Amino acid sequence: MTPRTFSWQFVAVGAVAAMALAACGGSDSDAGTTPAASTSAAAAASTSDGVLKIGTLLPQTGSLAFLGPPEEAGVALAVKDVNAAGGVLGKPVEEVISDSGDASTDIASSSVDRLLSQKVDTIIGAASSAVSLTVIDKITGAGVVEISPANTSPTFTDYKDNGLYFRTAPSDVLQGRVLGDLMIGDGAQTVGILALQDPYGTGLAENVTKSVTDGGGEIAITKIYDPKAATFSAEVGAVKAANPDAIALISFDEAKKIVPEMIKQKIDMKKVYFVDGNLADYSKDFKKGTLTGAKGTLPGVVASADFKKLLKGIDPKLTEYAYAPESYDAVILTALAAEAAKDDSGAAIGAKLVEVSKGGTKCTKFDECVKLIKAGTDIDYDGVSGPVEWSDQGDPTEATIGIYQYGADNTYTFLEGKSGKL
Repeated sequence: MTPRTFSWQFVAVGAVAAMALAACGGSDSDAGTTPAASTSAAAAASTSDGVLKIGTLLPQTGSLAFLGPPEEAGVALAVKDVNAAGGVLGKPVEEVISDSGDASTDIASSSVDRLLSQKVDTIIGAASSAVSLTVIDKITGAGVVEISPANTSPTFTDYKDNGLYFRTAPSDVLQGRVLGDLMIGDGAQTVGILALQDPYGTGLAENVTKSVTDGGGEIAITKIYDPKAATFSAEVGAVKAANPDAIALISFDEAKKIVPEMIKQKIDMKKVYFVDGNLADYSKDFKKGTLTGAKGTLPGVVASADFKKLLKGIDPKLTEYAYAPESYDAVILTALAAEAAKDDSGAAIGAKLVEVSKGGTKCTKFDECVKLIKAGTDIDYDGVSGPVEWSDQGDPTEATIGIYQYGADNTYTFLEGKSGKL
């Protein structure tokens, strides 16, 4: 779906179902900084007003814009389901939509200011780890919960976030492990890594390196590049010169420039492995057959046919489904935490999120789970993205990484899933 041009929009609860809705800058030095001082609007956002308001900070523009439509559809579907079951604390959930842009812009910061001025209790997003690092202090410092459906940088595990940052996607410790194992399992003895310079790129590169070397392989070259560069001929040339058996391409939208350069330099695309930041539909971008045989990894389970149908009811133009399940579960868990706390404020929700994700009576749908909560039963929500099972740091403690392969049409299909614990 074409990204919308507005920076944010308030969506009344009755309009959510009718709307057709459309992993990372920052630096590791941002981790653990003192939360920014709250404005009066931000302070107001941290208090309970009886209405659960969920904001979205998802990419309508920028290098991860292809992830925006499925994530927004996942949020909208969850809001629809919660409201169909009676809402939260007896009132309909409201949604406030905004654009995160990417790390090359200040869109996310402006969007967060607007979300806080609307007194949201939880913000779903950002998709990019780098973008989240630019706004996490502002969000959590205002007493608002942030749940990302797609942040995978390991930086967040020990980030000082006042207990208010969570994610439904696993740390790249797991994706790196699976990707490294995949390349070694496919017969590669030497691996080249071409990764963008940001917390997501360098973090995933480090975990791929560990996995490859632990598996008996060797890293022939690691080339970290500036994603804003006009061309990537030198970086691709350096990787080609190292002559690795496999190449891990850790990028975002700049893959549309890097892949043609690889073709130009006669790199066999069957040796190239994509990741969640660039595993996309390239049927309209490259000549037929360009990516035939290339593989890639993507955190999360494959969306079921029934779930995809429901998402299409929200956005009929959907062609990508990555991180839609994680976005859906982020909203459902928020609503359940508010019900468990009997309070819609960010602090109250944050204090209950881990509790509703594990250790109690299993349930899989909001209406089922909320009945148990109202009956005084401790619940364990298992969602469409998997069991979630949050740690005290807000990380999933187990997850699945999907393995995919490109066909002649430059679209990818599911091969298998690898589950693991963190």
